[in-house]
Amino acid sequence: MNFFGISIGIATLFIIGLGFVWVIRGERYFGYLWWPYVMGLGLALAVASVFVASDWASALLGAMGASVTWGSTELKEQAVRGELGWYPFREKKILPPGADTIKKWPAPHL
Repeated sequence: MNFFGISIGIATLFIIGLGFVWVIRGERYFGYLWWPYVMGLGLALAVASVFVASDWASALLGAMGASVTWGSTELKEQAVRGELGWYPFREKKILPPGADTIKKWPAPHL
């Protein structure tokens, strides 16, 4: 029997579940303006998965990269949810480098 598929499926489910947590907490402490950096990290993880020889590591890096990239698009929506009071809101956020420039860019959403 080959348990590779079901194992990767369970690991991917766990990675996606952690994505919900880091988006909520990340937006609370850092704010949505970090989205370009988060998206770059996600894309870098996805590209790195192509160059890894191990099937396990490649699949997990690809799933993590896709989850992080998707999470970067959710940061703006999470900021709105926090302002509506659906989640705890924190006024004082840690701004990223180049925050003034990033504020001019439209935040991605899917």
